[in-house]
Amino acid sequence: MLRDFILAAYSTRSTLLERLHLEGTNAYRLFHGTNEGVPGLTVDRYGELVLIQSFHQSLSETDVQAIRDVYSELLVYPHVFAYNDRSSSNSRSSNRLPEHEREEASRAFVFQELGVNYNVKARHKGQDPYLFLDFRAARRYVLANSQDCDVLNLFSYTCGMGVCAAVGGADHVINVDFAESSLAVGAENAHLNHLNDECIQFIHSDFFTAARQMAGLSVAMRRGRKSHLPRYQKMNPRQFDMVILDPPKWAKSPFGTVDLVRDYASVFKPALLCTREGGKLLCANNVAKVESDVWLELLQRSAKKAGRPIKNIEVLSPESDFPSRDGHFPLKMAVLEV
Repeated sequence: MLRDFILAAYSTRSTLLERLHLEGTNAYRLFHGTNEGVPGLTVDRYGELVLIQSFHQSLSETDVQAIRDVYSELLVYPHVFAYNDRSSSNSRSSNRLPEHEREEASRAFVFQELGVNYNVKARHKGQDPYLFLDFRAARRYVLANSQDCDVLNLFSYTCGMGVCAAVGGADHVINVDFAESSLAVGAENAHLNHLNDECIQFIHSDFFTAARQMAGLSVAMRRGRKSHLPRYQKMNPRQFDMVILDPPKWAKSPFGTVDLVRDYASVFKPALLCTREGGKLLCANNVAKVESDVWLELLQRSAKKAGRPIKNIEVLSPESDFPSRDGHFPLKMAVLEV
């Protein structure tokens, strides 16, 4: 049954994979188990690396080997396989790799998406892959629409969107993230694409301090926190032609709480005010239970309340290697003209 599901999923991707390869892409989801027969199982290709992940329950050694066997037949040249069991409550990889696989899983591979180079590791200090493949549609948009733009990439993670903007011809790109390790990967990605420091910048900062200062808003402590305001990097108000807002589902810092279910407006408002009139704000919400229509209505309502009404909304959907039975994708992406 598992083999049949994998073969069927690969067959449905034949047209997409042919197109992606012509576009200079060798990274995509090979198996999206939730809608292809095995809930909680995903298989992603990142160039030479094939990453197997399980989120609901562990795979048996027999199943892992079966997956390796079928993709060894399907893919045209040898690949390195890695299995991350993420079925524990914290979603971190809990399985112990055999000794001969450990070194391969921790080394960096280089892959391409839309002609842009990126690093990836099967195992690293974080829990997620260095590049989220379902966000390809957003990177495709940025790559095609960043020419001569001043770009701000918030919650930049490993700076995939920022690197895309720079490769796409942006005048200047600022990537902001709280994790120095993620920004270091972003700097490596910039180097892989021969981008210089004058074009792309990496700022290690809390979102609330950086975005609120650039938006011209005051910085305050998180509600309920009674200690003194921690030190933070001072920045001047500034607006951008394009702002990218891709926050995590939930995070807490001394300066605020990110909560995409209950309070998307708290991250949306500063990003909106950083976007100059006539500019574009690309927003994302990756929480499955948040309905697209409800989220888009919130964005319009929040923008109007901030005195920056939205002129136009372009909705982006994940590409077909992330199938949906009902068209309601967990990842929601929208480009707002303000």
